[in-house]
Amino acid sequence: MIKTVVLGFGFMGKTHTGNLLKNPNAQLVAIVDKNIENIQKNLKEDSGNFSTDSFSEDELLKVNVYADFEECLKAEKPDACVIAVHTNLHVEMAKVALESGCHVFLEKPFTLDVEEGQKLIDLARLKNRILMIGLVVRFMPAYLKLKSWIDTGKFGRLEFLSLSRFSGVPAWGQWKDKQKDFGSSGGALFDLVIHDIDFAQWVCGVPDEINANSLPGKLSNHDYVSALWSYCKKNLHVKIEGGNTFHTEYPFQASISARFENASVLYYPKDPENIMVTTDTETTLIPAGDANDGFSGELDYFVSCIAENRHPEKCTPESALESIKICYRHT
Repeated sequence: MIKTVVLGFGFMGKTHTGNLLKNPNAQLVAIVDKNIENIQKNLKEDSGNFSTDSFSEDELLKVNVYADFEECLKAEKPDACVIAVHTNLHVEMAKVALESGCHVFLEKPFTLDVEEGQKLIDLARLKNRILMIGLVVRFMPAYLKLKSWIDTGKFGRLEFLSLSRFSGVPAWGQWKDKQKDFGSSGGALFDLVIHDIDFAQWVCGVPDEINANSLPGKLSNHDYVSALWSYCKKNLHVKIEGGNTFHTEYPFQASISARFENASVLYYPKDPENIMVTTDTETTLIPAGDANDGFSGELDYFVSCIAENRHPEKCTPESALESIKICYRHT
């Protein structure tokens, strides 16, 4: 059993807690939040821009609660830490965990400082610990199907890929405070659109050219992003669009459109259960799976990497840092 601590009990911390409680190879020993009352409060409230699986208060009866991270590490001596705090604390908290000898699962975005991200990678390597970044789209079934079609050439060569991701401006948890601390979270570019930026570079590689436009919102100067990526040698183009400039109650939505040589693919909010594959003569619906499986999938993978003493090739910190570098090419 991998003894695990969750740091931060907002929307993502709560999501990871639920998945750790269900993981037969992980033992959730503690939750850390600087405001302990947030734990009880967030158990009773829904937050976030979409729903994930829930759990009962009774399931947390054997889980210790701390307000101080270092106190928790000394008392519990965990094998791993799942860090889900705001972006400006990522490097500091991950460093503390790695220095203590823990494997680290760190929520996206990795960091807004590329040099600090490289230092964390170097520290993890020095300590021989796993450092994995929570880029959940890499584990969502619909996106994995798309990757397999690209890799295998099932529909021929990929010619054009369009990825979009929108939500209302977040107002739950501490997000109101982040509106006052303009830019500290990285805004929609680093906190939302990064999912599609990361997926595109994972399946297509680093683009040769990026032509990007952005608009400011309540969190940063890049809360709406529209970009066209070009791969000159592949004759491939990728469109990235998304943001959180809409009002808070605007529903979260993400979509995929892809043109291959022999078929076109559509995955969109009106039919989240299916991926539509069309040719000039027919339309086929392929089950898309449950997007929420991505959250359990990424933690299952992290825990299995620890148990099997292998580094996460599917989601390396080097690749996650490359996505941060590409994000900056949109500014």
